[in-house]
Amino acid sequence: MAASRLPPATLTLKQFMRRQQVLLLYRRILQAIRKVPNDSDRRYLKDWAREEFKRNKNTTEEVRPRSWLRPRLKRKT
Repeated sequence: MAASRLPPATLTLKQFMRRQQVLLLYRRILQAIRKVPNDSDRRYLKDWAREEFKRNKNTTEEVRPRSWLRPRLKRKT
């Protein structure tokens, strides 16, 4: 079997897709923070978001809270 031409640090498709989702989440959080009227609150939230994303930068375990994946559907009774 031929050796792969990809460098060893290349992301898998799943990793690439997860990275895109994380970046989209980060952008949405920052957009929501921009709407906060108080300057000090806005700075605090921006710093908090940045630090949380930095802290979890190398996390590989995927945790999927069910409530975050999709809206709850009301059951018919």
